[in-house]
Amino acid sequence: MGMQVEFNPDLALREPNTKSRLEEECIPKKLEPGKEYHFLKSGQRNYWLLGEIPLVTTVGNQELSRPIASVTILEATHFIKDGLPYTKGVYRINEVYDINESKIHFEGMEKIK
Repeated sequence: MGMQVEFNPDLALREPNTKSRLEEECIPKKLEPGKEYHFLKSGQRNYWLLGEIPLVTTVGNQELSRPIASVTILEATHFIKDGLPYTKGVYRINEVYDINESKIHFEGMEKIK
């Protein structure tokens, strides 16, 4: 018997107000640098806690947008709900990006200054 754990180099959340998704599973309507938000993801996920990672949008099935912001994960906790593992936590917005610009903000796990 094995354990299924996912390592995520980014925080991928749904578009604001996605049907059948909780508020914590979606990106807030307005991203404000310095503000903290809660997130919720299904599965047991591990995030890098010692630096900035990209915040991206997802429609599921690992379909991800370009980074829309730089965030720092402040807290990540695993728990069981209805017999399934979940990860919840808190992230802080460091910088918000214009998704339509062509500037590159991350190179792998490293944020470009």
